[in-house]
Amino acid sequence: MPWPVLPAVATVLLLCLPDQRGDVGGGPHVTPADLASVGLVGYCALRVLRDRARPLTRTAAVVLGAPALAVAVATVAADDPSSALTGFARCTQIFVLVPIAVVVLLRSRRDFRWVAGAVVVLAVVQGVVGVRQYVTGTGASYAGRDVRAVGTFGPLDVMAMATTVGYGAVIALSVGLALPPTRTGARWPRRAALCCAAALLVPLALSFSRGAWIATACAGTVVLFLHGARRALRVMAALAAAAVLAVCGLGAGSGLMAERLDSITRVSAAPDRSVTDRYSLWAAATGIWRDHPVTGVGPKGFAAHRDGHASIGLSAASDTAGAGHAFQREPLLSPHNMYLLVLSEQGLIGAVALLGCWSALLLCGLARLSTLRRAGRAPLPGHAAMPPQAAAPPPAAPGCAGARRGATGCGAAAVGLLVWQAVDFLYADIGGPTTVLTSVVLGLAAWWALSPAALRDAPPTPGERASTMPASGPPRAGLRPPYGRPAFHTANAAHPCGPPSGPPSPRQASTPRGCPNAHAEEVRR
Repeated sequence: MPWPVLPAVATVLLLCLPDQRGDVGGGPHVTPADLASVGLVGYCALRVLRDRARPLTRTAAVVLGAPALAVAVATVAADDPSSALTGFARCTQIFVLVPIAVVVLLRSRRDFRWVAGAVVVLAVVQGVVGVRQYVTGTGASYAGRDVRAVGTFGPLDVMAMATTVGYGAVIALSVGLALPPTRTGARWPRRAALCCAAALLVPLALSFSRGAWIATACAGTVVLFLHGARRALRVMAALAAAAVLAVCGLGAGSGLMAERLDSITRVSAAPDRSVTDRYSLWAAATGIWRDHPVTGVGPKGFAAHRDGHASIGLSAASDTAGAGHAFQREPLLSPHNMYLLVLSEQGLIGAVALLGCWSALLLCGLARLSTLRRAGRAPLPGHAAMPPQAAAPPPAAPGCAGARRGATGCGAAAVGLLVWQAVDFLYADIGGPTTVLTSVVLGLAAWWALSPAALRDAPPTPGERASTMPASGPPRAGLRPPYGRPAFHTANAAHPCGPPSGPPSPRQASTPRGCPNAHAEEVRR
């Protein structure tokens, strides 16, 4: 594992530890992952000071720094600035500091894959625990039965496992579709990734989280279409058939899941208690924003102003029990909608800054994927100047094709994670132990969209260079020794294999193109 990404990997994997929170009171709840995120930011700061280099481009600094400025203005203008400082620190940690640290520390797509792989490992661990809770009846309470899968997070954070599993499914699907299905020996990683994505849908279904279901469906659809429309239609048909078989095979639990699915379409005609409370909280957030339209009431100010704008039908709290915890009443301190939460607490300034940041990340990420596709369709440099006797241009360098596939997998995963989070925030907001995981995911998306390193891969190992050496024949134009390295286009700095390290040697430049002794001369050297 590359040492610079170890703090990010540790921040993710520490979420496998059981959450020891026993009640909802007692002030802020600090988890080991929160402490690891502080260490991640500190380590990044030390590296920046040691290297004495500009850590971010101007675009990245503007996009990632805008939310910090907006939340600072809202904190200063808050009704109670002293209590808003806690919210300022939390928002800055989640939306600014940790994403910037991830962007700075990741140096290549290999580092991206390490952090994304840690997210998949976390999702598998939490998914296994969640399925066991459902099978043994030791999960969180749902409809009078302890069958809701919550992982190690407990009933106080019922959406935490669904969030983790949704992230892992999107990453596994993106990686599986990007791997080549051609060679027999290389099929098992592709099959393993796709099977992992399909298996993670089981604990996702058992979480009974409607918002996570919708977010995963939207993100998965986007990832599938990023890899081709025909493939997307085939995979969606197969997933629909598998979902029907899975629901039918759950036995007694199929009725609960069918009722939960049916409740998605009854949000206006006959909504359940949770939907009614969510509507009341949304109305309260909108009312708070009307009274404070520009800067809001300040971070952490929604709970203090909720009762003055909520309807009489709002429940004071929600019931939680099961998964090793006694019955508790959890107060409703947020509107369960991130956009309305920001609008009520930070006003138009915060909403525009945050939405502008995420929109820029999404557009830049899609633009880089489009650039990779255009680079993949373009011929390699020198093929247009082949001698007339050549019947067909030689095949593209294997390393270049593998780099394009790896870049496409990372880019599709980053865009899919961003789409997942954007949809999920319609039904949830920050809070709980997985908030740190959300910040790491935003950092992965920001790295792909804004970092110049996203278009460069790690240098090949000696074994990889030897495997791409040509068997015989003259070298192709544009190749530099060693011959295993792919050709580069000097006019395209965004080539997925990276820019050339330097101009050709004087002896290479003096050798005329097409000379029959060119290859022998290179061998003698």
